[in-house]
Formats: sequence, structure tokens, C-alpha cells
Amino acid sequence: MALATPTIDPRLVDRLRQIRLLALDVDGVLTDGRLYFQADGVEIKAFHTQDGLGLKLLRRAGLQVAFLTGRESPMVSHRAAALGIDHVFQSCEDKLATLRELCTRKGIELEQVAYCGDDLPDLAVIQRAGIGITVPDTPSYLRARADYVTERRGGHGAVREICDMLLEAQGHRDALIDTYLHGKR
Repeated sequence: MALATPTIDPRLVDRLRQIRLLALDVDGVLTDGRLYFQADGVEIKAFHTQDGLGLKLLRRAGLQVAFLTGRESPMVSHRAAALGIDHVFQSCEDKLATLRELCTRKGIELEQVAYCGDDLPDLAVIQRAGIGITVPDTPSYLRARADYVTERRGGHGAVREICDMLLEAQGHRDALIDTYLHGKR
């Protein structure tokens, strides 16, 4: 089965081609936003496997990935490690300042960042990143300020949709599909 091809707004294509870093909120973007707690207080999160493969494909294409979350969770560290993501910022109070610092360290301009978040702590980054993205079940005032709203909900393939869109715009999608067709992963 081939990767899904998202519908790319022609006005975004040039900006998508400039992206070098995809930064993501976790709860509500990589997860469905619900918090699950066991009786002993242990928190559980569910991540979508297609999102994970999309992030791996982005990394194979040379793009960097970062997680910025306001919460602290061992599951986020485990998921990031499983995907080979080195830039993980938890208990992040000021996501814009954190992202700016990461960009400075990596030699990336804020205009070369696509950021996806789903609530007020993400608003400043959504408005200042090269491409600000949100998910459909976020408050309307965030959707109104985003450059792109995914068709899929957070935790249900929204991140994969973003990854596919970036891969398509940057010309990597078909080559990555070929590696799976010919067993050269």
C-alpha cells in the first residue's frame, strides 16, 4: 500500500520545500489528547504507528524532528527513543523560546520549521513558525491562525499526514516508496 498523498495547498508548496525541522506538541497531536491513568497513578499514552513511520521517513529524508510538550512523561521519552528522535523537550513552559534556542543550536531559521500544536500553549509557535499547523479538533481560534489544519485528528494519523505532505513537497516520497517496493529499507 502506497503512502497517502495529502492534498497540498499550492500556496504552501514553496514554504514546505524550505522546511528542515518538524516540531510537534505531543498530547493532542501525537496522541488523541486524552490522559489515561491506571489505579496506581501510572500514566498511559497511545501513539499511532503510522505517525511513527512517517517520522522515521522524514528523518531518512534528512529532516529533523523535535517534540515540545508541556507535560513530563516517560512514555514520550520511550517513544522518541524508539523513533530515534534526539530533540525532546518536556515540561516545556515556553515552547517558542525553546524552539528558537534549538534552531540557533542547529543553524536553522524559524522560517524553516513546521510546527503542529493543538491548544493555547502552542499558539505563539503556530503563528511564528515557517508553517503553523494544527489538528481539526482544536479550538476555532487556533484553526483560524494556522497555515494548515490536518484532515486527520491528533493521535489518529495527523502527524503522518504532515510527514507525507512534507515528503511530497520536497520530492522524497516516491524514492521512499521505492525502497519499500524493492526491499532496500
